[in-house]
Amino acid sequence: MPDLSSALHLAASEVTLAVGALVLLMVGAFMGDKSARLVSILSVLLLIAASVISIVGPWGVAFNGAYVADPLAIYAKSLIYLSAAVAVVLGDGWMKRTRIAKFEYPVLIVLASAGMGMMASSGDLISMYVGIELHSLALYVLAAFHRNDVKASEAGLKYFVLGALSSGLLLYGASLIYGFAGSMRFEDIAAVAADNPGPGLVFGLVFLICGLAFKVSAAPFHMWTPDVYEGAPTPVVALFATAPKVAAMVLIARALENGFGDAHAQWSQVLIAISLISFIVGAFGGLAQKDIQRLLAYSSIANIGYALLGIAAGTAEGLQAMLMFMTLYVIDQLGFFAILLSLSKSGRPIRRIADLAGLKKDRPLTAVALTILSLSVLGMPPFSGFWGKYYVFGAAADAGLWPVAAAGLVASVVAAFYYLRIIKLMWFDAPVDDIATDAAPVEAKWIGWACAAFAFPLVIVGLTWLEPLTKAASAGFGNG
Repeated sequence: MPDLSSALHLAASEVTLAVGALVLLMVGAFMGDKSARLVSILSVLLLIAASVISIVGPWGVAFNGAYVADPLAIYAKSLIYLSAAVAVVLGDGWMKRTRIAKFEYPVLIVLASAGMGMMASSGDLISMYVGIELHSLALYVLAAFHRNDVKASEAGLKYFVLGALSSGLLLYGASLIYGFAGSMRFEDIAAVAADNPGPGLVFGLVFLICGLAFKVSAAPFHMWTPDVYEGAPTPVVALFATAPKVAAMVLIARALENGFGDAHAQWSQVLIAISLISFIVGAFGGLAQKDIQRLLAYSSIANIGYALLGIAAGTAEGLQAMLMFMTLYVIDQLGFFAILLSLSKSGRPIRRIADLAGLKKDRPLTAVALTILSLSVLGMPPFSGFWGKYYVFGAAADAGLWPVAAAGLVASVVAAFYYLRIIKLMWFDAPVDDIATDAAPVEAKWIGWACAAFAFPLVIVGLTWLEPLTKAASAGFGNG
């Protein structure tokens, strides 16, 4: 068993974030809200430093198996911390424009990132639950961060209440698993599940999957997603749509593969059912939406269904496909929300899909970027979203799940309608009024353009290094 200093060395990225958040909190407490910009800059540097530390840090297992540092965790943490850093940058500009600059915003994102890192490295049920709650508590506050906005307060309250329900499901499942397996560690649970996966253990597994499905907003546990996406501040939703979903997807893969690897036949059926329901809800639910953020909420539900298909395959190729899909999805989502933050008229953000009509007239470059991102998310070749789906559907078909992959393909075609509607509005419809859009914030504009440039054409080059990276991460899964 490694000593405490070795264990802390393995968990250096989370320790750095936790200590850094406390220091930033002290800076904010002494300097007040005028330190918001300084705390934001330091938070971005802290998140980048944590990402570097996780990459150069050693592999291994610490805290009696509760913490695992393997290539999968390292890859996931790099993606989580960097996307959280982008959310801090987007939020800093948004707070300044809405005149609610608070130093707590970046500190909460840093604390949430520490919890997400813990989720990616969980080796037992306790560290899993601690990681989930650490990131969830920070996200509940962030959802209601704009206190003077009624919708934001409502979003925070709904997220908190339904999050408590999912935590109850998760805890009940964990307690059943512990009761029937006699251990919290995934490795010990796997040994019991291989010998005797009795009904008690299977019931616990089902409750555990239901609790985790809530965290990734997979249907039918998605009920919080449209309302929270609509009411929460846009940069907070950009965070919700990216880093926490990566952390939760890796946690699902680790809990199921490490804890119930020999019970794949049981849990893959549950994941396939959740994937199919997510396809249907996400694809058809988005057709009736008029608010852009609600539309993106339904889009995220469908996309999580695609990503779960990679885990359901139960192969190294499936795990790699899930990582590829989530990486490309995160870049698309950050670009989408950055573009959304750059669009406003007379100081009011553009939120209705109809308000995008005629955007090519006064913001042609933004219209081009949004067109590229829309084509990418709908899965049009050769944009980045196509490659994510290509890997996921390919891995599912190779594992014998081709009917489910075909259903996902049909759902993609249905979902393409609402992205094509956005493109039609921007390029072929007349503006709804004569009011020109406001000057775009520099950080949102450039992040949106950069993500669009990656979606096409840079993705062609990016795949040459992304493919081997995700392959190495999936091959090293469990080699901590």
